[in-house]
Amino acid sequence: MIDHTGVVVSDFERSQHFYRQALGAIGYELLAEFSADVTGHTDVAGFGEAPKPDFWISRGTPNQPPLHVAFRVGSRAMVQAFHQAALAAGGRDNGSPGLRPHYHANYFGAFVLDPDGHNIEAVCHQAE
Repeated sequence: MIDHTGVVVSDFERSQHFYRQALGAIGYELLAEFSADVTGHTDVAGFGEAPKPDFWISRGTPNQPPLHVAFRVGSRAMVQAFHQAALAAGGRDNGSPGLRPHYHANYFGAFVLDPDGHNIEAVCHQAE
């Protein structure tokens, strides 16, 4: 079981804004933020559902190649809300909300590239 994961971003403030908006649409919040003085390395921000962050961004040279991170959500409406919020926050469309039956019959996902090109997805596995 994965406890937490994250991506490295080039513009920490811009990415914080992007993730607050995009992940806010699926119930995530900014739950923790630590400066380089605290971490001993770089600034980090953790997002998740209270009380524990499980997705982190950190300031630095972005991962190459960019990463793919998928967030499981409970409804197709949440997938659509994520996609809309992510685009409004400056993300780039990488796959509109819809069924992806080549994965399985109820795979409903949407994909957006964050400001550094990381492929961020919201996916619902439930039938309509």
